[in-house]
Amino acid sequence: MAAAAAVALVAAAVVVGRYVQDHYGTLHVNWAPLYAHWDPHVGPGTPAAISVAVLVIAYGPLVAERLRWPLLLPAVWAASAAWTFSLALIDGWQRGIAGRLTTSYEYLQVIDRFDDVGATLRDFTHHILLQSPDHWPAHVAGHPPAATLTFVGLDRIGLGGGAWAGVWCITVGCTAALAVLVAVRALADERTARRAAPFLVLAPAAVWVGTSADGYFAAVAAWSVALLAVAATRGSRWAALGSGLLFGLTCYLSYGLTLMVLVGAAVLLAARTVRPLPLVVVGAAVVPIAFTLVGFNWWEAYRLLTERYYQGAGGIRPYWYWVWANPACTVLIVGLATAAGLRRVPGRLLGASGEQEGRLTLPGRVLRARAEPEGRLALVVTGAALALLAADLSGMSKAETERIWLPFGVWLIAATALLPERWRRGWLTAQAVLALLVNHLLVTGW
Repeated sequence: MAAAAAVALVAAAVVVGRYVQDHYGTLHVNWAPLYAHWDPHVGPGTPAAISVAVLVIAYGPLVAERLRWPLLLPAVWAASAAWTFSLALIDGWQRGIAGRLTTSYEYLQVIDRFDDVGATLRDFTHHILLQSPDHWPAHVAGHPPAATLTFVGLDRIGLGGGAWAGVWCITVGCTAALAVLVAVRALADERTARRAAPFLVLAPAAVWVGTSADGYFAAVAAWSVALLAVAATRGSRWAALGSGLLFGLTCYLSYGLTLMVLVGAAVLLAARTVRPLPLVVVGAAVVPIAFTLVGFNWWEAYRLLTERYYQGAGGIRPYWYWVWANPACTVLIVGLATAAGLRRVPGRLLGASGEQEGRLTLPGRVLRARAEPEGRLALVVTGAALALLAADLSGMSKAETERIWLPFGVWLIAATALLPERWRRGWLTAQAVLALLVNHLLVTGW
C-alpha cells in the first residue's frame, strides 16, 4: 500500500505537471516533475545495466548475508560503480559521462577564472547576481566555492576536462553506499546493515549520481555521518575530528546540506551520547575558518544566492506544485522498495503498543526504541526525512530535487533493511526496473 501510494504521488505529479507546463509554462522542466525530456533510447550501457541488475537481484542478498564484512564493503562499491557507470552509458560516453559537467550551467566553464584562487574567492560574491558583471553559471553561483574548487584541483593535477570530472563524481559518489553501511552497522548491527546492502547497490539514485556533482556531495556528507556514528559508538577521537572536517566541507559544497545536521543529531540520539561533539565542532570549524581567512563570506554568498534564486526560475516555479511534487521526485530516486520500508519506520520508532509502552509519552517511546537495532535505524532515517521536509518547506528547493536531495535520499534507502526477507528479490527487481525505465525513456538534464 505504501508503494502504491508512492506510485499515485508520482502519477499525480506527472499529470498535473504536464497540464501546468503546457498551459502556463511556469514549471521550467520538460517532463515534470523531473528535469528531463522524453527520449526513448538504448545505448552501449544497456546490456551491462541489465546484467548488473540481474546479478544483484539473483545473488545480492546471498552475497550480502555470507561475505565477510571486510570484503563486503569493496564488493558493494564495485557493484554500485558498475550499476552507475552502466546506467550513465545508456546515454553513451559523451552524453552520459564526459559531457555532463561541461554545459553552460556547470563548474568546468569557469576553471580558467581560478588562476589566482585567493583573488577569485575574495571576489566570488560579486558575480552571484544575474545583473553582476561576468556572473557565475547557475551551478557555480548556486554552491559555495568548494564545489568548483574540487574540479579546479582535478584540473591542476592533470585530470582536467569533462571525462575526468564525470569519472570522479561517479567513483566518489558510489562510496556513499559504503558510508551508509558503516553507519548502520555501528548504530544498529551488522545484520541490519547487510540487509540494506543490495538495495544501496541497485538504488535508482544511481541515475543522478552518474550525471551530476551532487553524487559526490552525497558521498562527502554520508562519510561525515558515518564517521560520527563510529565516534559515537566506539569513542574514536580521530573519527570525531574527521566527521567534523567533512561536515565543514559539506557545508562549503552546498548551502542546503547544512541540514545534514539533523541526520547527525539523529545519530547522536540513537547512540545515546554527545561525547564526540567537542571534537566534531573543532573539525567542523577548519574549512569555514580557512575560507573566511581567504576572504569568502559564506553568509553573504547565501544571501545573494537567495536573491538570484528568485531572479531566475525559482521565482517563477509555483510553490504550491513543487511542495508536493518534490517528494514525488524523491520516490524516483529512492524507489518503491524504500517507500515500502519507510512504512515500517514509525512502528520501529515508536516501539510496540503494549500496555507498558502505552503508558509512555511519545518522546519516551522514541527513547525506548533506541534499545532495538531497528529502532536506532529508524531514528536516523527519520532525521533524513526531517531534513527533506525542512528543505521542501523552505521554498529553496523547487524542482531538480532528484539530484539536489541525493545526500538525504541515501539515508532513506537504509529503511529497506526493515523489509521482510521473503520479499527482498521482488523489491530489488522493482528498484532495478525503475532505474532502467528512467534512463531508457528519459534523458535527464543534469
